[in-house]
Amino acid sequence: MATTGEEKEEMPQKMEEAASEAKSESKTDFLATVNDILKSQEDPEEEDESGETVSFKVIFCKTKYEVEFGLDKTILKLKNHLQNIIGVPSAMQKLMIKGLAQDEQTLRSLGVSKGAKVLVVGSKLDDVIAVSAASPRDMAAEGIVKEKESYCSMAIHKKVLDKGIPDDAMPGIKGVKEALPSIPLYGMLNKQGKKVRLTFKMELDQLWIGTQQRTDRVPMSSIKAVVSEPITEHEQYHILALQLGPTEASRYWIYWVPAQYADAIKDAILGKWQYF
Repeated sequence: MATTGEEKEEMPQKMEEAASEAKSESKTDFLATVNDILKSQEDPEEEDESGETVSFKVIFCKTKYEVEFGLDKTILKLKNHLQNIIGVPSAMQKLMIKGLAQDEQTLRSLGVSKGAKVLVVGSKLDDVIAVSAASPRDMAAEGIVKEKESYCSMAIHKKVLDKGIPDDAMPGIKGVKEALPSIPLYGMLNKQGKKVRLTFKMELDQLWIGTQQRTDRVPMSSIKAVVSEPITEHEQYHILALQLGPTEASRYWIYWVPAQYADAIKDAILGKWQYF
């Protein structure tokens, strides 16, 4: 059976519960638990292999795979097929075919032809397990710090925020989630108060961070975390940080990010399912 929208929305919560239980379970038991949850979201492969097929290349972590698949099969079925090839559960995959492909779309409707390239972005289960190994005490302490002082109240951020909304800022919308636009995100500021723009090169698995002086091409896989917080009294915009190194000291801060794109930015960089 196909997965309902409600079941998909519940999945990240189920994954968190499984990761929490894993603190007292073995790695093998946790893998089994996660696999069970993921399999419950899958659409089983059809046995009928008739119909027109197409050969194309799938690219994951700089490795190319030759795949032949039915033109009239959906992206969800392709994800199920790929999980045994690349080791990434279907629910953790994002497929890029001239933009983000939706589960219900078919290869034919997306214009996939012989020799086409399909980019896969996703996380393997071992990576999820590594994240789940964080100490509960450390996570609790971090929560206390966040409750104690918001980003907006920190002096280092206030000096940028006090300058007000940039004249060329993109319109922000509070309480709405939207997909990333087809153009770069612009009209934002970095910690130095300089204009910054973000360009998502999904076909390269890169995020381009551009200022007037330079453009840094950052592999999305090198970004360890993305955090954001609504700006006080201007909740239609967020403060957002990209953690480019192993510690919080390596965070790259961006101000006046339109609120409706905050979740889409996290999804594009980290993958759809973020467990912590």
